[in-house]
Amino acid sequence: MDKIIDESLSFAVEQYSLMADVMLDRPDLLPRTIDEEGNLVTAKSNWWTSGFFPGSLWYLYEYSGDEKIKDAAIQMTSRVEREKYNRGTHDLGFMLYCSFGNGFRLTGNTDYQDVMLTGAESLITRYRPNIGCIQSWNSRREWQCPVIVDNMMNLEFLMWAFRMSGDSTYYRICVNHSDTTIKNHYRPDYSSYHVVSYDTITGSVEIKQTHQGAADESVWSRGQSWGLYGYVVMYRETGLERYLDHAVRIADFLIGHRNMPEDMIPYWDFNAPGIPDAKRDASAAAIMASALIELSGYVQAPLMEKYLQVAEKQVRSLASSSYRADPGGNGNFILMHSVGSIPGNSEVDVPLTYADYYFIEALIRLRNL
Repeated sequence: MDKIIDESLSFAVEQYSLMADVMLDRPDLLPRTIDEEGNLVTAKSNWWTSGFFPGSLWYLYEYSGDEKIKDAAIQMTSRVEREKYNRGTHDLGFMLYCSFGNGFRLTGNTDYQDVMLTGAESLITRYRPNIGCIQSWNSRREWQCPVIVDNMMNLEFLMWAFRMSGDSTYYRICVNHSDTTIKNHYRPDYSSYHVVSYDTITGSVEIKQTHQGAADESVWSRGQSWGLYGYVVMYRETGLERYLDHAVRIADFLIGHRNMPEDMIPYWDFNAPGIPDAKRDASAAAIMASALIELSGYVQAPLMEKYLQVAEKQVRSLASSSYRADPGGNGNFILMHSVGSIPGNSEVDVPLTYADYYFIEALIRLRNL
């Protein structure tokens, strides 16, 4: 396992060094994926994945000590700073905490701290007190106040803001959001809907759907991983046992699912049509692996060994030629075969920056055990 970890991280440094060179000629943009011809697709800082490339660079600097990687991390992080004022998205955790958060952790740069505290203030303007959740997407015809399970991932950012500022507002919002999500997003088997929309006046549930999955009642794999990761974080940050219990139940549901493949890389939806020939989602596996590694540290044997074994199997699979790119290929991304949205016909069977980010994070977490 140690050999796989070091080989994969060294490969990631090489790939992302090449990516950083390419991005120097594309000011104000950040990598997103590749198109059908294999050409790099970029996005502006207001796209929800903007923080993952700089965040990955910070992780790779932490691993390698390579000053070129650090310089690239600083430059790419600066491209996201304007989003600290963005009150039109719930994704500021992804945008700012993955980038500036890792940068602050590794450098202690107080300017980074200031950016994040401003961003945290922007994010909580989306909190709806009568619902008990942070609104995800903006209202549209079919949804008054949509909240997606992915939103659990942005709470780590707000819990950081609570620790740094001492303002208990952040803590209360995170706990209320987490409790409301357990109540309304999760089914009796501990699978999750993707979207729950609320009535803005009464605060009651308006509709439950799965927007990026195969069907409303299906088990969209990346959404399950987002939820698992989010509740592991909330247990770490609050010590509340109900979040640990919920994370364990989600983990056990996913690991034991009848449609989990042998290599532990989920199909894009556990109920996808065409299984076993349905597309896999490397991003769902990478997020799940990173979450399981942390979760293993909060439970006793035999669960500890179980979660680590699954995470290590996922990392071995992702590091294999079936999922990891060839040097200099894949648009300089690390992993192949992720899925954005099959219903939306968007980013299907391509590399994605967040798949790489959580794969790198999982590797570093294993290395630090």
